[in-house]
This record gives sequence, C-alpha cells and structure tokens, in this order.
Amino acid sequence: MTTSRLEAFSDGVLAIVITIMVLELKLPHGDSLKDLQPLIPTIISYLLSFIFVGVYWNNHHHLWQAAEHVNGRILWANLHLLFWISLFPFTTGWLGENFNSTIPVALYGLVLFMASLAWYILTKLVIKHEGIDSPVGIAFKNDYKTVATMVIYALAIAAAFYEPWISMAIYALVAALWVVPDKRIEKMI
Repeated sequence: MTTSRLEAFSDGVLAIVITIMVLELKLPHGDSLKDLQPLIPTIISYLLSFIFVGVYWNNHHHLWQAAEHVNGRILWANLHLLFWISLFPFTTGWLGENFNSTIPVALYGLVLFMASLAWYILTKLVIKHEGIDSPVGIAFKNDYKTVATMVIYALAIAAAFYEPWISMAIYALVAALWVVPDKRIEKMI
C-alpha cells in the first residue's frame, strides 16, 4: 500500500497535538508585559515542544517522500511514534507548571526518549521493507544522530535527579541539533 493515508493521518495527529499544546497556554492576569513573567516557564516548555513536534513532522514528511510503500508493521510502528508524540501536551503542561522539578523534567525526557526510540524503530522497519539499497536505506544506513539523541536523552533524564535545569539545557540542545533539516533524505529525493 502507498504512504498517502499514513501521511494524512499522521499530519492530522500532529496538528491536533500542536492545537492541544497551544490551548494549554493560559492568559496572563493583567495587561502589562510584567504579567507575562509568571508564564515564562510555560512559554518555554511550549516553544521547546513545538520545535520537537516540528522536527518530527519535518523528518516524517521527508521519510515518506523517500519511501514508496508501507505494510502493517510500518503502520503499527508509526502509531507507536504518534502515541509518544501524543503525550507531548501532557508532559509539556506539567513541565510548564513545574519547570525546575525533578519528576516532571525527567518524565518530559522519558517521553522524548521514547518518541526517539519509536522513530528509530519506524525507520528500521521502512528500511527493511524498502530495502537497504533504497533511498531510505541509503539515507539511514548509519543513523548515528538518532542513536546519539537517545543516549543524550538518557543522560538528561538521569541529570534531572541531580539538577533539573541541566536536563532542560540538554533538551534545548537536542532541539537545536534537530532543527537543521536532515540532509540525508533531502539528498535522496
């Protein structure tokens, strides 16, 4: 089967995730810039999560531009990825309310880690289905960036139990690393 239905469904889920996240932003109590100050942690957590959703959407789009077909295992792997991304609004909201607290910061990282793992599994299944000599197979032959990301997330989760702000800095660093479009797939299509 072709990728079009998978792409359309995934785009819808990602749009809903972003909508839920933005609806969680609360209005300030007042009309001055000073009234925004208590909302800064919430705004930062929203911005960070918005970037992560954008990164997944961008890479997801590129993946399906290079792949030609999907099978049942790929559909389930894609749902696995979307499940973890669908938890972004919850962890983003909790993080925004408890920006420097161990458990919310660690759980945010765990969800990021699991989404990254789900992405890795998805790409491996697409490579298996399309073939190692396919555009996807060639582009993801050595996916060091995703593996390194998972290791970094694991370190950030552990750091949350020592000093949560270190974890937040690490999450921001990972977001910055992934904002740059993935040239591996752009070269293949």
